[in-house]
Amino acid sequence: MFKNNILKVIIGFVIVIIAVIGCKDKSEKLYVGTNAEFEPFEYRESGNIVGFDIELVGEIAKLINAEIEIEDMAFDGLLPALQTKKIDLIIAGMTATEERKKNVNFSEPYYKSQQAIVVNNDENEINAFDNLVGKDVGVVLGYTGDIIVSEISNVRVQRYNATSEAIMGLKAKKVQAVVLDYEPAKNYSAQNPELKLIETDSESEEYAIAIRKEDTQLLDDINKALATLKENGTYDALLNKYFK
Repeated sequence: MFKNNILKVIIGFVIVIIAVIGCKDKSEKLYVGTNAEFEPFEYRESGNIVGFDIELVGEIAKLINAEIEIEDMAFDGLLPALQTKKIDLIIAGMTATEERKKNVNFSEPYYKSQQAIVVNNDENEINAFDNLVGKDVGVVLGYTGDIIVSEISNVRVQRYNATSEAIMGLKAKKVQAVVLDYEPAKNYSAQNPELKLIETDSESEEYAIAIRKEDTQLLDDINKALATLKENGTYDALLNKYFK
C-alpha cells in the first residue's frame, strides 16, 4: 500500500512536470491588425495577405515563439481595434506620430518613408504640396497624407476608405491628385501608365509596430526580435526582396 502511494506521487509529479514543460513550449497566439491596401508593405495576392510587413512580423513571431493571425481592416479602425483588444498589435506602414504615441506604444522604427503625390499624366500644374491649393485632393482616411493635406488651406479634401478607391477616384478625375506614402505611390504609378509620381520634400517619417500601453513585455520582445533580425541579415534580405 505504501509503495503504491509512492508510485502515485511519482506519477503525479511527472505529469505536473510534463504539463509545465508543455505550457512553456506552447506558442502564444497574437492577432495582428493590418490594412492590405498598402503595397509593397501589405497587400493581397492570390487571396493571401502578403508583403514586407507581413513577412517581417512573421519572422518576429518565430523569434518570440508566437503564432500570428492576420486581421485585415480599414486603416482608421486599427487603433480602436488595438485599444479594445480585438487585436494585439498593428503592423501597417503606420507612422509613429506624437499624437498616436499618446494612446499606444510603438516599437523601434523598422522603415523610413515620406509623402508623395500621384496625378494623371495630363496634369501639369501640380509639382509640389503648394500647388494643391484650390484643388480636389484624394487621401486615405487616417493616413499621414490625410493629416498633411488637412493642414493645407483651401484644399478640397476627398477622403477614401482605401488606397485603391483613391486611385480609382484619381483615374476617374474626381480628384486632381492623391497624396500617399512614397512606396505605395510609386507602386500604383508603375501599375497604372496613365498616372505619374511626383516626389516631394516632405519630412521623413518612421514606421513602427503599435502595441497597447500596458503590454510592455510584448513591446520589449518585439524590439529584441527586430534587433536580432537586423543583426542576422533577415531584415536586409526582406528589404532587398521588396524594395530593390
